Amino acid sequence: MEMIIITGLSGSGKSRTINILEDIGFFCVDNLPPKLISKFVQIGEASKGNLNKIAIVTDIRGGQMFEDIFEEINCLNRDHVNYKILFLDADDEILKRRFSATRRKHPLIGLDGCFNIMDAIKKERKLLSDVKDKSTYVVNTSDLTNAQLKEQISRLFLNKPKNIIIINFVSFGFKHGDITCSDLVFDVRCLPNPYYMSNLKFKTGLDAEVRDYVTSFKESTQLIEKLEDLIDFLIPLYIKEGKSQLTIAFGCTGGLHRSVTFAEYFYKNFLKKGRTVSVSHRDINKR
Repeated sequence: MEMIIITGLSGSGKSRTINILEDIGFFCVDNLPPKLISKFVQIGEASKGNLNKIAIVTDIRGGQMFEDIFEEINCLNRDHVNYKILFLDADDEILKRRFSATRRKHPLIGLDGCFNIMDAIKKERKLLSDVKDKSTYVVNTSDLTNAQLKEQISRLFLNKPKNIIIINFVSFGFKHGDITCSDLVFDVRCLPNPYYMSNLKFKTGLDAEVRDYVTSFKESTQLIEKLEDLIDFLIPLYIKEGKSQLTIAFGCTGGLHRSVTFAEYFYKNFLKKGRTVSVSHRDINKR
């Protein structure tokens, strides 16, 4: 099991970071009291691999409970748990500006003589200095855009940079309605339709006979090559823009034959390329 403990200054980007980690496959829990970290490790180990990547945010919002983090770190070391501590930091003026923009209250305002935002930031920085020293990674988010933060976090916790984006391939039939929430839609109704072949009519693109028929035409192979080249070109641009998921839909008349063949082909092909992919067929059970 792999565990990341995320902590750091309020306003430094912990919420953004945990969203990024969730996108790349971590099970995430926000604002967990440190005392429960060991308990959560036990749950993860008992899940038989279902929770093999865990990210936990614990910070000063827990008040005095945050002091338990050092005891928990000792327990993790004793039990040889594979964990890393990610500490997020930012310059004082940047933190002040972020709180002003969001109009959120710093968790230390009104406590221990902290009557303004700068007092609270300085107090929190002092309280977190020891855990910062014990951190595996320290990331200063002062000058990072969302896309830059995502790239940096992904580089730290992904073995394969290509996995930064999740690609969902979907098939559908236009006669059952347009597809929503997709980034790219390709209409493959221009290709010969297996529906008019008596031996293929009641099969789908999951069957080898249909796949062989659809891909037997020169137009089909040319279209596959051109679309593959286009998608390969677009993926780095989407990653650079900061996109974490990309949905690519293929549509035919009924959503049974041509669209399913294309969705399955691209799913398997991009899986071989090392991408993180999924495939689904919206209308495959509609006759």
